[in-house]
This record gives sequence, C-alpha cells and structure tokens, in this order.
Amino acid sequence: MIRYSFIVFFFFLNIAYADEIRPSFLELTQQTDTSYQVLWKKASQGEAKNTFILEPVFPLDSQLIGIKKRLLLGNATIETYLIKDDQALIDKPITIKGLELTSSDVLVRIHYLDDETEFIRVLPESPHFTLTHKSGFYNMASTYLILGIEHILEGFDHLFFVLALLLLVANIKRLIGTITAFTVAHTITLILASLDIIHLSSRAVEATIALSIVFVCAEVVYAKRGQIHLSQQFPWLIAFGFGLIHGLGFSEALKEIGLPQNEVVPSLIFFNIGVEIGQLLFVSFMLLIFWVIKKLFTRDIVKHIEIIVTYMIGSIAVFWLIERIY
Repeated sequence: MIRYSFIVFFFFLNIAYADEIRPSFLELTQQTDTSYQVLWKKASQGEAKNTFILEPVFPLDSQLIGIKKRLLLGNATIETYLIKDDQALIDKPITIKGLELTSSDVLVRIHYLDDETEFIRVLPESPHFTLTHKSGFYNMASTYLILGIEHILEGFDHLFFVLALLLLVANIKRLIGTITAFTVAHTITLILASLDIIHLSSRAVEATIALSIVFVCAEVVYAKRGQIHLSQQFPWLIAFGFGLIHGLGFSEALKEIGLPQNEVVPSLIFFNIGVEIGQLLFVSFMLLIFWVIKKLFTRDIVKHIEIIVTYMIGSIAVFWLIERIY
C-alpha cells in the first residue's frame, strides 16, 4: 500500500507543476482588399521554454506595413501590426513558427470586409493553415465546442474539485443532484462574467477555486471518520456555491480566447456545452475506475485508497492556494 501511495503522490505532484496549457490567439481583420490588421496574443507564462518563440509567419511576398507594436497585458504578450498581400492571403500558407514544440494550439479568427468571420484551430502536429474565406454557424460552433471540451479536460483544478465531490457523495441519486447543481452554478457565472455583467479579480477567483478543493477534501476526510457535516447532508449546496466561483474561472479562460463580436451568445453557449461534455466524460471515467477498484479490493482497502487520494488532492490544492495568493 505504501508503494502505491508513492506512485499516486508523484502522479499528482507532476500535475501540480504541470504547465498550464493556454491557446494563443491570432486575429486578422481585413482593412482593404489587400491588407489585414494583425493581432497576435501569446501567453508569456506556462510553457515558458517554448511559448516565447511562437510567431506567425506570413508568405514571403507579403509586406509588413509600419512597425510592430508590442504590449504586455497580464500574463500575455500582444503584438499588433499591418500586413499587405496582393491576393489578400487567400489560399496562401501561413505558419505558426515554434508551435510544433509546444502542447498547446492556436485559435485563428479572420474578419473579412464582407462581415464574414472564419475560425481556424491550428494544432502542434500541423502548424500550417490557409485562409479560405469560408464561414458559417457550424464553423464557429465546432470550434468553441472543442475548445470547451479541451479546457475542462486540461483544467486540473476543476477536475480535482469534481473528483473530490465524487469521493464525498456515495449515493448515485445524490451524486447526480450534486453534479447538476455544480453545472447550473458555473453556467450562470460563466455567462454573466463573459458578458461583463459581473467581474472579480482573476487572482481571487483562482485562489478561491483552490480553496474550494481544500474544503471538499477536508469534508471527505471527516466523512470517512464518521463525522457528518452539512456538506454531506446537502452536498448540492456546497457544489452550487463553489460552482459559482468555478464559472468565473471558466469565463477568464474564455476571455483569453476571445468571443466573436457578432456571435457572442452562440459561441458562449457552445463553449459551455463543450465544458459539460468534458465534465461528463471525466465523471463517467472516474465512476468506472471506482467500480473497478471496488471489485478488486476489500472495503477497507478501498477506504484507504480513497483517503490517500483525498490527501493528495488536498495537498496539491493547498500548494495552488499558496502559489495563487503570493
């Protein structure tokens, strides 16, 4: 059991120090038949070894007009400049230099003169793309749906909170109600914050998310000791309350990605649907793991495993809490 404890510990320790995967963002706004205003945004933290080299490379016959303006905004570097191309870059290869060295992706959004908007996701395994002047509802919906799924599956703090809820609630009906409450809550604040109706400090939000994990883990330990608290009697209430905070965390990620001005509500809805799909996949996978563990081990061993995992999650959350405050 001690050997397995160390394996679990090093697995969670790796997650704690894992680089945060945030997509970079390239926006091309057509100014004339032959020119585009370029906005290039990349994270200045995270995969520090590689993200600084990311750079869009345009066709050789394209011309830079004027100079590049650079701005540091929070954890991101933003460059703006004007590019000119006789064929308006249509069907010409554009490369994101250095993308193949990262594990992130780049969201490209192109606004054309005729008010059409095109979305392109550029992946590390294929860092080249071309403008086709194709747009449409499906293009936008699929892009933000996938972004939502990826965000929740790469958001270890959100997943840890959900995992702690699974450890806290044993009854399947109560678990469904608890996860539903969490979903409803973070959907509310995701929408309100994304539409700039409410706003809180991102540092306070991220720290509170870490604190929520610590709180639920403590409640799991109390429950394993036979101490019944309010959180075990009404877990949906705890899930709903902290879900409001987690929704603000989702909105911060969405703001970094950006929303198309003419399709704010649909893109927001599909991003949230993606988050829910990713959450459902995670919950289903963990329930399967729990079922297998209960089939393989005795009740006492299962209890020990759950306590070990709870302490590991709680320890990582404390680390995050201190890191995000200071």
